Amino acid sequence: MTDLMPPELNEMSATGSTGAALTERYTNVLMNTFGPPKRVLVRGEGAYLWDADGRKYLDLLGGLAVNSLGHAHPFVVSAVTSQLATLGHVSNFFASAPQIALAEKLLSLVDAPGGKVFFTNSGTEANEAAFKITRRTGRTRIVAAVGGFHGRSMGALAITWKPAYREQFAPLPGDVTFVPYGDAAALEAAVDDETAAVVLEPIQGENGVIVPPAGYLQAARRITAAHGTLLWIDEIQTGIGRTGDWFAFQAEGISPDLVTVAKGLGAGIPIGACLAFGPAAELLQPGNHGTTFGGNPVATIAGLAVLTVIERDGLLARVKAVGNHLAAAVEALDHPLIAGVRGRGLLLAIELTAPVSDQVTALALEAGFVINNPVPDALRLAPPYILSKADADTFVAALPALLNQVEAP
Repeated sequence: MTDLMPPELNEMSATGSTGAALTERYTNVLMNTFGPPKRVLVRGEGAYLWDADGRKYLDLLGGLAVNSLGHAHPFVVSAVTSQLATLGHVSNFFASAPQIALAEKLLSLVDAPGGKVFFTNSGTEANEAAFKITRRTGRTRIVAAVGGFHGRSMGALAITWKPAYREQFAPLPGDVTFVPYGDAAALEAAVDDETAAVVLEPIQGENGVIVPPAGYLQAARRITAAHGTLLWIDEIQTGIGRTGDWFAFQAEGISPDLVTVAKGLGAGIPIGACLAFGPAAELLQPGNHGTTFGGNPVATIAGLAVLTVIERDGLLARVKAVGNHLAAAVEALDHPLIAGVRGRGLLLAIELTAPVSDQVTALALEAGFVINNPVPDALRLAPPYILSKADADTFVAALPALLNQVEAP
């Protein structure tokens, strides 16, 4: 640490605080909304992380699909620090060049001239903006999917399915109907001329990386168009190249009315966005919505830097290649606890034959691999796009020994 750092951080460095000591201090002062931290992390570089005790980990979770370019990517670091040293924040009474350029770039990637962008700080806020846009249609009813996750602010929670997240905060904004995910007939039966919007994820990440049948999003587009209903695609986890396409919906060749993005866009800098197309792009008018930090110059230059690196380094192709390699290698293990691998690109789930994902995740962390257990019978992998096949192979080589230690219920 240096004189340029706050003295509290210098004190931590000088006393050589261990992970256990820092975890105790965390528990004393942070609200218990996440449970105790699994580790106290102090440094990241590329696809690797180091904790306060000096242990190294391969990051196969990417900060929950956020760290698209890994840790401390030099292009992002340079862009953000240069922008912060030039112009760090302006209110939304004013505009900035990075804000305009990122909006133009996002719309070009969707290939939707005439679209409009509203920047936010996170995915749930992007969905709040989209939610308010749907109310501006004059209709209130929304159709969402069983298993869907759209955030934990009150509006986004209203269209999130999981009862454990919802019930303790009822009543939520109402007029939401849930239908089985991937069932086009159920969707068709639920949508009518009073439906404001249908909101769907192209792949349900938080539900264990559930991929719908081919043609499902095309059916959703046909059904919503027939009723004058907005089709809102939540790409917060799947967007910005995570599946090997800029946006996962593009694999089905559809054109939604609303798209929400976040996570990978800032590669660690908080940013989200709601993109609207056609008539939906004009529904929000001055005074309808706002954000203090959304679209500020530092966040938007980070987004531009991320998109630049993905294009410059051909990372969409790398995501597909490494993702296919990783999935095939895991399936080739032919381990009795592995039922298969589902997902696309670098958003994958290892399906387990028993509800032991919490045990496997803990064992993996002890062995130096950061993974996640979104549901009891699946492990989620969402690593940085810079992950190499050699990096992936170290995890595949270690996985059988981890699974062999599991105590099946």
